[in-house]
Amino acid sequence: MTKAPDTALSPAPVSFVQALKFWLWLGCVSFGGPAGQIALMHEELVVRRRWISEKRYLHALHYCMLLPGPEAQQLATYTGWLMHGTRGGIAAGALFVLPSLVLLIVLSWAYTVWGQHPWGQALLWGLKPAVTALVLQAAHRMAKRTLKDRWLWMLAALSLLGTLWGVPFPVIIVGAAAMGFYRARHRLDMPTLTPPPSADTASTHSAAWLDDHSEQGQHTHHSPKRLWRALAVGLGLWALSWGLIAWLFGMGHTLTQMGGFFTQSALLTFGGAYAVLPFVTQAAVVQYGWLTAAQMMDGLALGETTPGPLIMVVAFVGFLGGHSQALLGHPVLGGVVAACVVTWFTFLPSFVFILAGGPLVESTRHMPSLTGPLQAITAAVIGVILHLAGVFAHHTWWPGGWQTWPDLSAMALTVVAIWALVWKGVGVVRVLSLCGVLGLLRHALL
Repeated sequence: MTKAPDTALSPAPVSFVQALKFWLWLGCVSFGGPAGQIALMHEELVVRRRWISEKRYLHALHYCMLLPGPEAQQLATYTGWLMHGTRGGIAAGALFVLPSLVLLIVLSWAYTVWGQHPWGQALLWGLKPAVTALVLQAAHRMAKRTLKDRWLWMLAALSLLGTLWGVPFPVIIVGAAAMGFYRARHRLDMPTLTPPPSADTASTHSAAWLDDHSEQGQHTHHSPKRLWRALAVGLGLWALSWGLIAWLFGMGHTLTQMGGFFTQSALLTFGGAYAVLPFVTQAAVVQYGWLTAAQMMDGLALGETTPGPLIMVVAFVGFLGGHSQALLGHPVLGGVVAACVVTWFTFLPSFVFILAGGPLVESTRHMPSLTGPLQAITAAVIGVILHLAGVFAHHTWWPGGWQTWPDLSAMALTVVAIWALVWKGVGVVRVLSLCGVLGLLRHALL
């Protein structure tokens, strides 16, 4: 058990090598989705190691929650940037993602080899109800935190209806943001979205290496020149990488399409991974045909069991798309390259947002004008997530289509998983493990 930190003295300065070891360790143990990852970083960075103060940690968290993309990975990038500049931010963000990328590539390969085996199918049969329950839990958690007013409930309902009617996801997001901005301009008492990462946050105080009154590092000073340089480098990296793929393989090639699409999805992921999954699912399954809806559910189940950002499920999408088309002349090589391409274009914008916007955020402590649009976007995302849960439930409960009898066992297992997650607070990994074991037992007994 860890001793309580001595609050009298600030810890010694943290070397870059120390930070590298920590970020790699964090990338290997960061299970539990964004909420669990943010809580883990708070415990390690603020309470235990005292590398950053409570106030500066929450300030960074607020900014990351306003951005599209995975907030936990962006928070790691921001903290690494605060401590060691650009190299620290790049190292922290990359090491937060790298272990899960490697693990998902291995799991994706195993899925292509054994996924259709009877025992593999039995395992996936047990995981699918758990995935449906996880999506519903995400909607429930976001609704409890977000839907504090009648207009937000109405916006969530309109978003669900719009999704059912086929309104594109970007249109829903832009419309919700416009409505939220309008209401914020005419109403100042809008409820806040961001609670502290733990119940005792407000009472926790200890001297930290990067404290509230620490001398501001040179790299944190905002200047228009630094901002435009970071944006230009980020845009240049994107244009160079995407342009090189398009030049080598052509505009209609799968890798080129993946680069363009996942850049677009990275800029629309307000509300976390569950918010963009409907958008990714619709495009990957219907528009491009990289995988099936059932395979998308399997990929989400695998993504839930690995550390790192949940949006890393896109690596599974990329691997299966590259594997099925035998890109570069070999299924496994094509899958690995496609998974890496998808990951690069998904996370590149997050690094640009932090490295370009960090100095501006450090000089500007409050951004109230963004609260209204963020609330509206999150409310709209809840409706989209509910639609995704309906799609997953359909494929889980009626695997043979509406004309067949429902799978009552899968329905019952979904209810049990929801009960465990929402009402009993059982951890995600435990629920997935239990459902997977039940799927194997069902296969053994039938």
